[in-house]
Amino acid sequence: MNSWPFSDPENVATFTVKQVVCGKEPILLVCHDAEDGGWQFLTGETVQVADAMLVGLKEIVKMDPSVVELADLPEGWSATREFVDGPWKRAKSEIA
Repeated sequence: MNSWPFSDPENVATFTVKQVVCGKEPILLVCHDAEDGGWQFLTGETVQVADAMLVGLKEIVKMDPSVVELADLPEGWSATREFVDGPWKRAKSEIA
């Protein structure tokens, strides 16, 4: 990758789950939080606190390079897809 596409630095902490980090589940839900600008890279399933992990944004991109398509996702928005390599569908998050 020639230039970093995200406005956040490569080492910014992001929220994910161990199922993503271990390669057992794909990233099917990405949230860019309105409150603090944080990123969440999730499976789309219910998150258990015991599975939560903080991982650098660069590591997420290494695990799933397709997330760079969401580098311009506005704060307060999320993106979902039904399967790996499926098209991302963006929407304003409904959580206030």
